[in-house]
Amino acid sequence: MALEMRDRCERCESTVLPPDSSAARICSYECTFCVSCSRAMQDVCPNCGGELMARPRRTPTPAAP
Repeated sequence: MALEMRDRCERCESTVLPPDSSAARICSYECTFCVSCSRAMQDVCPNCGGELMARPRRTPTPAAP
């Protein structure tokens, strides 16, 4: 099962977080936040109380020839 890879911070809703972004933080339920919001929340998810960690980056799939 693949990560959902949400594309915006759930708190500020203004930070764009593309799949290759190193600025995304997620909990084990895939709640997604930007680094600034995560720090402001002391790296604790406000939805489930879980730890916010760096989201793994997904590299773009090459186009078929």
